[in-house]
Amino acid sequence: MIHHYSISVQDTKNVSEVMADLFGGTITRFGPYPNSYIVWFGDEHGSAIELYPTGTEMYPDAGEDQANFQHNPSHSRFCATHATISINRSREEIFKVAATQGWKALELPRGGFNVIEFWIENSVMIELLTADMANDYLSDTKKFIRSA
Repeated sequence: MIHHYSISVQDTKNVSEVMADLFGGTITRFGPYPNSYIVWFGDEHGSAIELYPTGTEMYPDAGEDQANFQHNPSHSRFCATHATISINRSREEIFKVAATQGWKALELPRGGFNVIEFWIENSVMIELLTADMANDYLSDTKKFIRSA
């Protein structure tokens, strides 16, 4: 189970507010790096998205301390990192949020299930699953569950 993941965005404050509204979550500041936030979904798993300013890089400490952060001024605003997240919203609600922000969103097939590609700031993609999409996803991916 994935409890949280991190993405880099240009406007961390706006994106945190949009994500909190979309997921019905709560925003807190993220202490280790300036202008960073966490959106807590408020579910029983502690699910969250951490938002860092675009260009933030995380790298291992040379010793035994926690990860370090730095800014890369020659960053690209695009990345391959993405997540698929179930959401308690309708397709219409998701598309309305995207339209309000001027962000791209479209429903696409992924084999035995569909996802909504939701493009945060038109540069970072997350795949959103409505309840029916999540059911199809789970049905399609059962073949990968290890049996005891």
